[in-house]
Amino acid sequence: MSAKRSDGEKEPAGIRPVEPALSDVKFLTVAEVAAVMRVSKMTVYRMVHAAELPAVRVGRSFRVPEQAVHDYLRDAFIEAG
Repeated sequence: MSAKRSDGEKEPAGIRPVEPALSDVKFLTVAEVAAVMRVSKMTVYRMVHAAELPAVRVGRSFRVPEQAVHDYLRDAFIEAG
């Protein structure tokens, strides 16, 4: 079975789009995410624990991919009116 790309072309079976290299991913601290989203750190922790926001655990702290924050905000955006 072939997958369909965003440009309408089909990809051969078993080939997935290339994800960015882990070294290219920018990670944010919980405090940085809270500042970007204008919420408390506790709200960010709740979102991470509820799996609403993906995160990587580093020791006793969490790091959130910057793109995940942008994706969350884009998907959560609603049109008022």
